[in-house]
Amino acid sequence: MKEAPAISLPQLPNDIVRDARKTRLCAYAVALEGWRRGLKLKWYTKDSEHFQDMIVFGVNPPGRLFSLSSEERTHYFFRTRGDKVTNEGVEIGSEKDDTKIYLDKAGVPVPQGRGFVPEASDEEITEYSRSLGYPLVLKPTNGSLGNGVVTNIQGEQEFKEALYYVRQELEYDEVIVEQHVAGEEYRVYVIEDQVVAAYNRIPANITGDGTHTIEELIDLKNKERRKNARLFSCLIEMDVEILDFIQSAGYTVESVPEKDEKIYLRQKTNVSSGGDPIDVTDQLPEEIKKIAINALKAVPGLPHGGVDIIINEGSTNKHPAVVIELNPTAQIGGALYPLKGKARNIPAAIIDYYFPETKGIDTTDSKIYFDLSTVLEPLENRSTIEVEVSPAPLGELYAKKFIVSGTVQRESYHQWLKQEALDRDLNGYIKKMFRGEIEIVVAGTNKEDISAFKELISLDEKKAKVNKIKEENFDAPIKVGFEINERYRTNSLRSVETTIKKMDRDLRDMHKEVYQTEKENRYIKESNSWRYTMPIRKVGDFVKKFKGSKV
Repeated sequence: MKEAPAISLPQLPNDIVRDARKTRLCAYAVALEGWRRGLKLKWYTKDSEHFQDMIVFGVNPPGRLFSLSSEERTHYFFRTRGDKVTNEGVEIGSEKDDTKIYLDKAGVPVPQGRGFVPEASDEEITEYSRSLGYPLVLKPTNGSLGNGVVTNIQGEQEFKEALYYVRQELEYDEVIVEQHVAGEEYRVYVIEDQVVAAYNRIPANITGDGTHTIEELIDLKNKERRKNARLFSCLIEMDVEILDFIQSAGYTVESVPEKDEKIYLRQKTNVSSGGDPIDVTDQLPEEIKKIAINALKAVPGLPHGGVDIIINEGSTNKHPAVVIELNPTAQIGGALYPLKGKARNIPAAIIDYYFPETKGIDTTDSKIYFDLSTVLEPLENRSTIEVEVSPAPLGELYAKKFIVSGTVQRESYHQWLKQEALDRDLNGYIKKMFRGEIEIVVAGTNKEDISAFKELISLDEKKAKVNKIKEENFDAPIKVGFEINERYRTNSLRSVETTIKKMDRDLRDMHKEVYQTEKENRYIKESNSWRYTMPIRKVGDFVKKFKGSKV
């Protein structure tokens, strides 16, 4: 399988967002864009009074709530959702049944169906399913990330099983039953009258090469996903659902698909469950974009957010597409880091909307960033409920790397250089290297300050004896502030890391074997031969017990 380079915006490479995973990635991307434009950035815990009136979902650990301020005003954000989105808009958009009512009234095409309250009986819901006709979709009213969504239900018995699964096993009492619409699914991000991004959500899949087994192809696909900042935490996990899907298609994990043969592994399209985000912003027809824009307009107090759309297959459908869901707090990682296509700058569009006076500030070439883990640490350990990030240096950033040899590894020398850098508003780090050398990186908006710092390196022979300074240009991202890294990677450390990676692989292999064994046992117990031999096994068990009692 040919490896393709990971797709990302130039100002959001993987190295910068390494500590911002899942919903933290969305918040960090928006916060970073505003911070780079010179806005004041603060992070909060959910205990902050600023968020008492804002609807915030879930446990919400630090890294999701923040504010951005200019001299004139402050706006508060929960992940990608800013305070211009009202609580009414959030409540309507988050309740799928309410969403359908508002969309339908506004003439926005939606699948036919209705919601059921927790008190509704399974019999009542099943009776309604008969009136709609199959295939159907069953989903929780307030679920997220595709949890509990069962699509393409083909008959009543299958519907009853899905109903038991969603209401009893997953404990989603409030559900929606609606027609299944055949077609491809898209996430469209809208801000007022503009579609900022759109990507096709393709269910988890692999493509055969005529050489590797399905299991090996999944591993290769995951290798590709690990290079992607969004998909890194959304790998294709070999579970019972995937094993079921593979077997129903007539394969096993040891099957070797033919070259270019595409095999789907799930029905759900969610990126979080292994789906592929494929950018289609420029290819999406204007007619479909208009439906997405009208969908947000149909809900009061929802000026921006995600719209999930299915484009209908075939030419006999009344509408070209139907809206299946709105997302007031939409994840945007699929648009920032698509598996194919072009990355879309949703964070810039959001900051343009909330702080239009900053539109002229282009951060495309910006390499300055802040370390999210370090910033959030006081919030994580509960020593405070809000943290302000040091301002970003504004203007063109110049950076140099110096490799310094000699007697230069004293900690006091490094502390002195750090203070000198901070006094000159320079950012960067000092890192020990092999053979007694140190690596110094400094960056700032003034070239003269960097040149002056180079002279400081060998200025005081009492602090260090410098034999040689090798100067290089530095193009990698620069973390705001100045760090001292007194430790370097040793061969033993790399050996430990290699061992840990091997243990992780072995653990994944063990999980696959457990899944396969469970699967095989279930099929055996459901087989005719198992049922037919039940009386014989019972007699055998009786004989064993009888012999045991005689002993």
